[in-house]
Amino acid sequence: MTGLQEHYNKSESKSDFGKRYIGYLSGLLAGIDMAVISSIIAAIETAGEKGNSIFFMGNGGSAATASHYANDINVGTRVSGSPHFKAISLTDNVALMTALANDEGYNKIFARQLEGSMNAGDVVIAFSVSGNSENIIEGLDFAHKNGGFTIGITGFDGGKVDGMTDISLNIPTFDGEYGPVEDAFSIIGHLIYSFLKMDRRNRSDMYQVHVLEKGVRHEDCRT
Repeated sequence: MTGLQEHYNKSESKSDFGKRYIGYLSGLLAGIDMAVISSIIAAIETAGEKGNSIFFMGNGGSAATASHYANDINVGTRVSGSPHFKAISLTDNVALMTALANDEGYNKIFARQLEGSMNAGDVVIAFSVSGNSENIIEGLDFAHKNGGFTIGITGFDGGKVDGMTDISLNIPTFDGEYGPVEDAFSIIGHLIYSFLKMDRRNRSDMYQVHVLEKGVRHEDCRT
């Protein structure tokens, strides 16, 4: 596989590098196992149907990704007549995170939040480009030991996270290539959110049609 550095070395201009970057990203996206994406969507759907929460966590750019996923799945999928997803980002409460980091250590910032909020059956989704962030590992370990369903989305070689979750999705790149991995995280999130939104809307429309047709037949029986 040709990495970003080699693409840069071969670039003849800024625009040429841009084309190469997009081509490289397209190749990474094309290699994603859609069966794994389907499993992630199914886990989120099941959590929604059962009233379980879906927690997201990540560091740095992946912290913003966690917030973005929670926003899209919580707000963007709302359909009248259907229960809302309980999507929560563990990276949004800065005061809580800094208190835990200061008092107990940065490696505890996710596990301690899950300890206070997670119930058995909840889904915990972790974003880690390296797959080796200690706070992610401890958060997933807590979730696993306490009945949570865990999903790890990683880059590089997947690190420790890739082998410790119920569902693992890895975007394989050379070490240090954070940009393309985080690009993929974002696109995967929009894929998941778009499916959930349109599928819920379709189900709602079908239900409305069914109710209307049932009502019409009922009126016909009365005449």
